[in-house]
Amino acid sequence: MIRRLIVSYVALVGVALAAFTVPVAFTLTSQLRGDTEESVLREATTMALLLGDGDAPAREALARMAGAYADETPGTVEVAAADGRSAMPPLPLTARPHDAAFGDALERGRTTVDWGSRFVWGPELVITVPAYARGEVTGGAEGDDDGGAAESGDGDGDREGETVAAAGEAAGETGEAVGGTVEADDADDGGQAVGSAGPADRIVGAVRVRYATADLTDRLWRIWGFRAILAVGVLAVAAGLGAIVARLLTKPLRQLNDMASRFGDGDLTARSPVTGPQETRTLARTLNQGAERLDTLVASQRIFVADASHQLRTPLTALRLSLDNIADGVDDEFVREDVEQATAEVVRMSRLVSGLLVLARAEAKVSAPEPLALRELVEERLKVWRPAADERGVTIVLTGDADDRARVLAGAGNLDQVLDNVLSNALEVSPDRGTITVRVETGGPEEAVLEVLDQGPGMSAAEQARAFDRFWRGQGLTGRSGSGLGLAIVKQLVTDDGGTVTLRDAPGGGLCVRIGLRTVGDGARWISPRPGAPRSGG
Repeated sequence: MIRRLIVSYVALVGVALAAFTVPVAFTLTSQLRGDTEESVLREATTMALLLGDGDAPAREALARMAGAYADETPGTVEVAAADGRSAMPPLPLTARPHDAAFGDALERGRTTVDWGSRFVWGPELVITVPAYARGEVTGGAEGDDDGGAAESGDGDGDREGETVAAAGEAAGETGEAVGGTVEADDADDGGQAVGSAGPADRIVGAVRVRYATADLTDRLWRIWGFRAILAVGVLAVAAGLGAIVARLLTKPLRQLNDMASRFGDGDLTARSPVTGPQETRTLARTLNQGAERLDTLVASQRIFVADASHQLRTPLTALRLSLDNIADGVDDEFVREDVEQATAEVVRMSRLVSGLLVLARAEAKVSAPEPLALRELVEERLKVWRPAADERGVTIVLTGDADDRARVLAGAGNLDQVLDNVLSNALEVSPDRGTITVRVETGGPEEAVLEVLDQGPGMSAAEQARAFDRFWRGQGLTGRSGSGLGLAIVKQLVTDDGGTVTLRDAPGGGLCVRIGLRTVGDGARWISPRPGAPRSGG
């Protein structure tokens, strides 16, 4: 859920960035293209005006302007005469005077703009502008008077002054062709008309400016690159903020999930903090109320079972004593047999009540695990059970690679009772002169394994799956005499200590009870086990 919230938040920020930055970037790109086109077109038009003057000073001014333009900008200037084949000194002839752009300029008087590509632009911008004659200077005939010559001389002086002024104005405008930014649209035929020849106009040539677009491409990359880097940075910040916000928003849900997990594991005291939005607070209160009621009901049931078991022990004990007294004073064999049968049932009921009491106490209170020396504890319990095994001719063998330093975490008395129940079951199902193997091994860096193997009839896979159910009894010897609570008590105690217990077939026949226990480090406190009498839940 957190990942989906982060992805949604980043996607929302990405859409907002795209909606804001992409149009701006396109606008700046279009503006850069338009400004460059307008500036180069203005320079080309100025040069065409100088070419149209037709006199030597204008030509020299045009040559100087073209040289300065090539030096100060990435552009070059080319000219062609009206016939499209001859040069106009001192400027060189274009390498391709017969192309379509020169044809439109010389024949139809059209100005063409060619960016070289429909996508942004190509390697260079090419603008071709026609040059129109700006009028002819007619001097006096041969043999005119000095006045006519003087008039002609005055006319030449005026034309030279006009040419120099035009060249100066063009030279002043040359710098404006560098780095301008305005958008201009190409016409369908690759150019746009800026003027047409009137009846009195005469096209004397054409001027072409080739402007390299490498600098424009660099500026374009800076425009888009800066915005791309900025967008990546903003998205990264948005992802970080989204993760923080998502964790804050989902914290109440995670607390509810933790509470539900603990509740599902059997911890009926689990409660969820009432935090977050109104909806999650309401849900938390509802779950807490349900958990409280369920905990109360289960606790009441456990208390009832414990009280009933405790109260039944006294009358059952009295009943057994009465039956024993009756058996001692009866000589009739049939009556004695009935009394012994009744006594056996009372004994079974007593064991059942004791098991219920032990299970109720185990469920009601979980003691804190303590570090215990596993092998020493096992040896102490085996000393207690070996006399009972010797009566049946059963041998109990202790094996395994775990030494005295191996310590496990277990509640006070829990592991003793676990061993008592498992050994009691193993002894009941073992045949006479059989062997019970107790194996203590190190299962890993954080686990110790205790296994008890018998040579009894064993259990099928279906029986092993139900063996830990309460009051379930198998078809072996324990099924006839047990209460069905022994393995249930074992599982409850081992689970409370954070361990695991499983059943499997023993090699060579019989049943193997595998108990996995948590181990502790060398710095844990060591507690010596205290021996006691055998205890079994049946």
